[in-house]
Amino acid sequence: MSQWDGKSKGTLLGYKIFVFLIKKVGVRAAYALLLFVSLYYFLFNPKSFRAVYYYLRHRRGYGFWTAFCSVYRVYFVFGQTIIDKVAISAGLRNHFTYEFDGIETLKDALDDKRGGILISAHVGNFEIADKFFADIDFNFQINLVTVDQERTIIKDYLQGINGESSVKFINIKNDMSHVFEIADALSNNELICFTGDRYFEGMKTLESSFLGKEASFPAGPFHIASRLAVPVIFVYVMKEKNLHYHLYARRAEDVKRRDPQSYLDAYRVSVEQMLERYPLQWFNFFDFWSSNRSK
Repeated sequence: MSQWDGKSKGTLLGYKIFVFLIKKVGVRAAYALLLFVSLYYFLFNPKSFRAVYYYLRHRRGYGFWTAFCSVYRVYFVFGQTIIDKVAISAGLRNHFTYEFDGIETLKDALDDKRGGILISAHVGNFEIADKFFADIDFNFQINLVTVDQERTIIKDYLQGINGESSVKFINIKNDMSHVFEIADALSNNELICFTGDRYFEGMKTLESSFLGKEASFPAGPFHIASRLAVPVIFVYVMKEKNLHYHLYARRAEDVKRRDPQSYLDAYRVSVEQMLERYPLQWFNFFDFWSSNRSK
């Protein structure tokens, strides 16, 4: 199952060192230190190593040595996205460039005046999307639907660096009151963003064949998307070479109203296509396909 425990890795001291390098020396100096940090995780984090290796070896079909070495590259690229996020939030946005593939898709959705649902994944670096969206000459509000399983001193520290985010957060609650918050936001022509590739214990799930093997996904985003008469768009912010990003927006196709499975199937095809272009930007460091490895 693609169930995540809600815990992130890293230490407060480690983040402080990177922030110091970013501010005083530059992003590329932080990348240089990252070479050694990535090696540490490559050597001493066997659980996530096995998960990433399985993805590369058995789901992407890499050879043994290619998969083995590529685990390190995944750690390194993931670390770069974290550094980039901190750098952009700390005022270095002008050091980065981007291109937007599908901007008309978002504009058309907002022109309908019904709001819209964005579904992303833990690939690329969607957390910096609002920093790039700010450059675009139309206004909209993103509301990120999340389960805040983790409140740590690292989160508090990063929030202090990042300052006030333009993204609003809607926390999933047991009393389902978040559904009314979502409806209110859509009525204001705002965008609701979900991530569709992680769930927690107790959540309802749906199944779909992902990269050739059945996997579980959170049912909520796809149930909501199938029931509301609003545009549904798959969005990704993918890291390219140097300090360049590529933003993608794709309208959900071949979906049926009130059929959440059709939305999930369209989503997993979209994520598969993105990973075909960016195979090393799969950032789910847990046992995503663990339900039946023997098959």
